[in-house]
Amino acid sequence: MAEIKNPESGVTPLLSLRNINMTFGGIKALKNVSFDVRPGEVHCLAGENGSGKSTLIKIITGVYRPEAGAVIDYDGQTHSHMSPVTAQAGGIQVIWQDLALFPEMTVAENIAFHSLVGRTPRLVNYGQMREVAIKALQRLGVTLDVDAPLKDYSIAQRQIVAIARALIGEAKIVFMDEPTASLTQSETDHLIGIVRSLSASGVAVVFVSHRLAEVLEISNRLTVLRDGALVGVYPVEGMTQSRITELMTGKSFDQQVRAKPVEGNPVVLEVKGLTRPGQFEDISFTVRRGETLGITGLLGAGRTELALSLFGMLKPRSGSVTLEGKPVRFSSNRDAIKAGIAYLSEDRLSLGLIQPQSIADNLAIASLDRIKSGGFLSDERKRRLVAHWITELGVKIGRQSDAVSTLSGGNQQRIAIAKWLATDPKLLILDAPTVGVDVGARAGIFEIVARLAESGLAIILISDEVPEVYFNADRVLHMAQGQMAGWFDPRRSTLQEIEAAVYA
Repeated sequence: MAEIKNPESGVTPLLSLRNINMTFGGIKALKNVSFDVRPGEVHCLAGENGSGKSTLIKIITGVYRPEAGAVIDYDGQTHSHMSPVTAQAGGIQVIWQDLALFPEMTVAENIAFHSLVGRTPRLVNYGQMREVAIKALQRLGVTLDVDAPLKDYSIAQRQIVAIARALIGEAKIVFMDEPTASLTQSETDHLIGIVRSLSASGVAVVFVSHRLAEVLEISNRLTVLRDGALVGVYPVEGMTQSRITELMTGKSFDQQVRAKPVEGNPVVLEVKGLTRPGQFEDISFTVRRGETLGITGLLGAGRTELALSLFGMLKPRSGSVTLEGKPVRFSSNRDAIKAGIAYLSEDRLSLGLIQPQSIADNLAIASLDRIKSGGFLSDERKRRLVAHWITELGVKIGRQSDAVSTLSGGNQQRIAIAKWLATDPKLLILDAPTVGVDVGARAGIFEIVARLAESGLAIILISDEVPEVYFNADRVLHMAQGQMAGWFDPRRSTLQEIEAAVYA
């Protein structure tokens, strides 16, 4: 029985859903869920990947039609189901986790296209489009070149474009599905200010986030789903991160510093004075066998650019890289892979995995030389390789032939990690490995990281979430504006000390 905590009386919901059921292929995605949102409130919809959050949002926006018996009350009207046209016309806006943007189009086109182009064919007024886009960005306090193609911008900046697009209509309720997943703390703080402004103006905001600190900071109420069922509705006042985690997963997780002494271990990677003008300068560090080196800093610190240089995808102008005592210079990522370096990209959806292709193909794609027999690819060797790593990393799948897009975010990330572990690397670089991954899956991923380090693998863990590197790295390098700003030992420093330095 779902638990309803401290419901306020006398407030008519803007949106109210009752008896929501949804089944896919015999699997119950939503089980008799009830959900409501009040005018002007910030409401968090919480749950692990696969709990039914996205399915519920798609029912509200008319993408899916719920099973018979559903009741949807919205803005004084009762519906058995919504349609996309009805939802949009009624002021329901959604910012999806995958952004649904067009990289080849300009910023202005991505923001204003749908608001200015109707069903009746007519010439596009590009001047008006630019004006609408600029005003939308100004509302967010952001300046971007609206004439530049979106592909020129980072993931974080594309996220801002998606938010601007959602806010240009006469929205009454805005759903934000992981809007801060690719944002820095300062950008997140700015977005939270925007959400509060929307709430104060009477716009309801439904916030989906795996960053539980944000949930506690911004939300009025919290609805928790688990395995498609409603766990309960709770006031955020008095709630804690650990309590939310328990409600979402049915388990409790203890966060403890994992840092261990590694000073006596052999050096795997040594970087001296590495410089790429405009991105990073005079970077020096070592990574030892069995060590997890954390690198943190705000967006623009040069973390990813440094990783891409180590992986042969960007060429440094000066400095040196030594791998197991031998100087290396890579002209491509293929050279880096052959030398024993693996890199897990922060952009899992477009760079880490090929979504339409099978789980097996995604996992084996970087290890084709290992599954050849007589000069040809061996299906049997591929099957064994895939089966080994799926078992080793505890990936939950149906069949190896299923598209990787059918997996949850946490299981997709495990496949992405497995793809590189199958190459038998000496150094594994993990760039923001938990972006878009829920709290339970995050814990599982960091258990894998700890286990890999214990086996002797050298690991670089990059994250802008300071607690991730604090609790899971042996040392922490703080980068700021392309330079080394400081070193921290989690055994001797507090989380607050590191956060104060990073967010100063």
